[in-house]
Amino acid sequence: MALSIRRAVATAAVIVVGAGSLAACGANDAQTDSADGDGAKKIALLLPESKTTRYEAFDRPLFEQKVAELCDDCEVVYFNADQDPAKQQQQVETAITEQVDVMVLDPVDGEAAAGLVTSSQDADIPVIAYDRFIAGSDYYMSFDNAQVGKLQAEALVEAVGGSGSILMLNGAPTDPNAGQFKEGAHSVLDSSDVEILAEYDNPDWSPENAQQWTTDQLGKFQPSEINGVYAANDGQAGGVVAALTGAGMARDALPPITGQDAELAAIQRIVAGEQYMTIYKPIKVEAEKAAEVAVDIANGEEITGTTDFEGVDSFIFDPIIVTQDNVGDTVVADEFYTVEEICAGAYADACQAAGLA
Repeated sequence: MALSIRRAVATAAVIVVGAGSLAACGANDAQTDSADGDGAKKIALLLPESKTTRYEAFDRPLFEQKVAELCDDCEVVYFNADQDPAKQQQQVETAITEQVDVMVLDPVDGEAAAGLVTSSQDADIPVIAYDRFIAGSDYYMSFDNAQVGKLQAEALVEAVGGSGSILMLNGAPTDPNAGQFKEGAHSVLDSSDVEILAEYDNPDWSPENAQQWTTDQLGKFQPSEINGVYAANDGQAGGVVAALTGAGMARDALPPITGQDAELAAIQRIVAGEQYMTIYKPIKVEAEKAAEVAVDIANGEEITGTTDFEGVDSFIFDPIIVTQDNVGDTVVADEFYTVEEICAGAYADACQAAGLA
């Protein structure tokens, strides 16, 4: 298939290697952002869940806005699977029935989604694996996930002084990214003097699960034994904070806790000293590149500038560490959040103390 990128992504924060919230849809209840009505090219966007705030708050609107900017006669058909692989399968079938021109799929279950890719391709619908890898897809775009885990673990090892005992909360086993985060983190932790007291693979990335699991560990270990917590994303980090403070630990005495996704609540916790760091993945670049490639595919143009990732033409972007010291130089400088949003309400004094306001 001959397919092209009209413009390259140019950003200092993100390198291409090799070259407002809306309600989720039901399985057969797609939401359509149509620019031109009948005869429009159809681009399906299928996201996996809404517990992680990024998908509805950033990925979806950024993708839809870029498609509208690039293509007057394109419409986006949107689905959210609510972390249900069976529901996502039905949504893919619906998109195939609607004869979309290209499918942008962020899978609930990356391994099982290979079958969804085959079904789509059998219907002559190319598939872009978005954010999570799917074997056999036509294209893949994501951040360097192993590097995410390494950066989180390196930051935690440094924060605990090179040794100590930690809890480790990973993502869902069905999420291929989670395995890469975990592998990257272990490559650092296992070669350090840090001891992992207990480890948990959270089935659906649920903050509630993370809180309950951490509370359970507090029945086995004294708070003083927990020198740090590896949390694979910000939602779980929030659950850890809730568990520790719920057990009576003072907020200014919490151990270093990692995160990922640069959620607003996490940035506020970082400013307040309740969370040590997060990984910022400039979603704007990823979502807009996905929209650009999808539009080019719909228009029958050639895609160039890719690198190979496990046999799939890919675009891989670099993650960025955010700590209290560089909030202003990262998420604020990129206009991901404003100072006013971060420093609202109870966080005003913390922002003042951190030099952010």
